[in-house]
Amino acid sequence: MSLVNLAAALQNSGYISSVVRAGPTPPPAHPILGYPTAENVEPITRENVASRRLWLGLKYWRNESVLGKITMVSKPTRRITLDVESLRRIVRGDEAQHVAGLRSPGESLYISTDRGILEARECVEKKMGGLVLCRVGA
Repeated sequence: MSLVNLAAALQNSGYISSVVRAGPTPPPAHPILGYPTAENVEPITRENVASRRLWLGLKYWRNESVLGKITMVSKPTRRITLDVESLRRIVRGDEAQHVAGLRSPGESLYISTDRGILEARECVEKKMGGLVLCRVGA
């Protein structure tokens, strides 16, 4: 699992506006869009790879952040993997294997699969399970 992949999944779901890998100083904001883009960012080299950072552009709706809270489900000491049937129960709002169901419309559960990091509803559609990473609430 890569943090960049999780950030890209959050961006695809609409929780954050941009994901940019840049140096220790924030990248300049795009003049029209208002958030950082990958334009005008120095390339990664052997000399600067240790100083690279991941800059996330947060989204706001009515002066509140779209990304309300994020909590880890699997931990290094306790990894939770779910099959398709368990994920189907969670998407319906029921509990499965000590993971609470998704009850609010703005809530998501991210799963690490062999096809990358997907949201629980996508996993049910594609009929695949995986390692439960985190829960994101609006």
